[in-house]
Amino acid sequence: MARNTTIDPPDNGGEIIDEPMGEALSKRYLAYALSTITARALPDVRDGLKPVHRRVLYSMAQLGLNPNGGHRKSATVVGEVIGKYHPHGDQSIYDAMVRLAQDFASRAPLVDGQGNFGNIDGDAPAAFRYTEAKLTPAAMLLLEGLDDDAVDFRDTYDERNKEPIVLAAGFPNLLVNGSSGIAVGMATSIPPHNPSECIDAAIYLLEHPRATVDDLMKIVSGPDFPTGGVVVESKEGLREVYATGRGGVRVRAKWTREDLGRGTWRVIVTEIPYQVQKSKLMERLAELIETKKAPLLEDAMDESTEDVRVVLTPKSRTVDPEVFMASLFKQCELETRFPVNMNVLDHGVPKVMGLPEMLNCYLDHRREVIVRRNKHRLGRIEHRLEVLDGLLKAYLNIDEVIRIIRYEDDPKAVMMKKFRLSEIQVEAILNMRLRALRKLEEIEITREHKELSEEKREIEKLLSSTDRQWTEVKRQLKAAREIFDPSQKLGKRRSNFDVAKEIDTEAALEALIVKEPVTVVLSEKGWIRALRGHNQKLDDLKFKEGDELALTLECQTTDKVVLMASGGRAFTLGADKLPGGRGHGEPIRLQLEVPEAETIVAMLVPEDKARRIVASGNGYGFIVADAELVSSTRKGKIILNVGDEELIFCVKAVGDMTASIGSNRKMVIFKTSEMPEMTRGKGVKIQAFKDGGLLDLKTFNRADGFGWADSSGRQQSSDDWKDWIGKRAQSGRLAPRGFNKNGKFSG
Repeated sequence: MARNTTIDPPDNGGEIIDEPMGEALSKRYLAYALSTITARALPDVRDGLKPVHRRVLYSMAQLGLNPNGGHRKSATVVGEVIGKYHPHGDQSIYDAMVRLAQDFASRAPLVDGQGNFGNIDGDAPAAFRYTEAKLTPAAMLLLEGLDDDAVDFRDTYDERNKEPIVLAAGFPNLLVNGSSGIAVGMATSIPPHNPSECIDAAIYLLEHPRATVDDLMKIVSGPDFPTGGVVVESKEGLREVYATGRGGVRVRAKWTREDLGRGTWRVIVTEIPYQVQKSKLMERLAELIETKKAPLLEDAMDESTEDVRVVLTPKSRTVDPEVFMASLFKQCELETRFPVNMNVLDHGVPKVMGLPEMLNCYLDHRREVIVRRNKHRLGRIEHRLEVLDGLLKAYLNIDEVIRIIRYEDDPKAVMMKKFRLSEIQVEAILNMRLRALRKLEEIEITREHKELSEEKREIEKLLSSTDRQWTEVKRQLKAAREIFDPSQKLGKRRSNFDVAKEIDTEAALEALIVKEPVTVVLSEKGWIRALRGHNQKLDDLKFKEGDELALTLECQTTDKVVLMASGGRAFTLGADKLPGGRGHGEPIRLQLEVPEAETIVAMLVPEDKARRIVASGNGYGFIVADAELVSSTRKGKIILNVGDEELIFCVKAVGDMTASIGSNRKMVIFKTSEMPEMTRGKGVKIQAFKDGGLLDLKTFNRADGFGWADSSGRQQSSDDWKDWIGKRAQSGRLAPRGFNKNGKFSG
């Protein structure tokens, strides 16, 4: 039976949309991306919150979990949020709530947690059925005025309730607590700041609308992380962050040197960088000790209780503590870089903002909140004054009012007509209790009427004057600042500033290495070892079957050994890290990522201000400084781009003349200065060949004359060597009479 592939439209009125699959997917993916950006990842520039955090705080406010009240189970809050506002997983809601309560994650915690809410070690919090929570005073600043029409509300997902689109934000929460998130195609990463500094900067910008980034940075000196630490980012780097909204901030652990007597000491770390889990940091330090990648570190212990206390013991007391810590900063999370990307939602539109623009958006929001709250208050006052006017008329005509109520069939209509009252006023009169007829009540109503009339005039003045509105914004910010008083724990700056000192840790490490003479031996098959001492009898060396000696080098254990591979790469090894002379050594590929098809053609110790000529088989090359040959990775460093050829020479450039000879026995001598000095590239043509390639290369001083070594090692020379002087890239002439038969400058 043939399978029916036709799909008929459903009978219930549905429809089938006929469109290309690619277009259908792109539409739906775009909708998903926009939803992720606006509803999950990016905070609103006005209150600094994402929807889930806003819903948690609003739900807690609706539950009456005020700072002055008691705590309630976190499960109650999570259930309220899921049921009314945020129909997602309970764990995601609880995780968001926990972060708001962690004083090591939030600079100004918005939730007051009771129970296990996790710790700086990275331990997970207890389940929400075990913990309790309520709002903090800082959270109340964000929530104030929601009942006074301070912000717009929208329907919840099931249209049964209303939720605020944004909170009133009594302080610049976005800067204070920061934010992080990843959306589709964009992300945000905003560091926390000191609350009082942010409020002061907002007030300053309010008073000086043309204030620059430099002006604001005199107040907001930099991020203020909950876990403290030392900010070592340069002023130029911080200025770029606050001017463009992008950049990064380097943060180091705070440490002190503790003397133990008799010249010994250790380092005590009391603050670690933001978002670094202490347990992971200790694991990393243990790994560095075990793998011997931190040669200055002897031991690391965690003696923390409620406060961080990590004890680091150096291997040698002669090491400078600054050098000791500088070496660790490079290898573990004792120093981190906090990426900054101040990407926020401005009325639903993603935008990267600098510090001035972010504060301006916040101030505009605060002004709008104040205007809306005062308009709402004005409406309530006008309503109350209308009622009071009616009550006063009733007191003035109390006997007639009583008569109408007792004898008229429709007292409401009669009073409205006779006393010219509104329906609201008559309703208030009819609902008035008998005890309110006493004289004292009339006096109280008169007093209330006078006070409300005065308040109404003040509100009308405020609503009609922009300057008064900004003055009110300033007054409320100053009031909010009292909660974040710098003299108190919450407002005191935690992160300090310092300049990252440039310390040569490599030199310090070398100082710990015992300086001894060694002879490095490399075999044809790439086995390397270091023999103690110089002037070794290399003829007695043993190699694996089928292997033999390739290169040797006399150096010190404190030296760096550079190995030039035929593929044009330079690799670097510390002589102290080479295997000993017993046995056959180790394959060089255990320490370096040298491709199998390549061989080592030169081995040298870099010298200060020394230079080398590197050349490939087809006669191309250039001069490179020894310092440029040193690499810091296992993959090495590309020096000569050889193409299909190989690097065959790495000759020390010690003279003002260079002699080049090809496999065709033609030789040319030219000035060494004709070759360029480069750090990387193909180079220039050294000698031209119709066939064959470069065979040998040497440099010499013109004043000393040109010569070569025969097969017995004796120096030979030619009186007419100047006849071979030409220009670089020439083909040259046949070698002088009596030149070595092998065609090289050494027999």
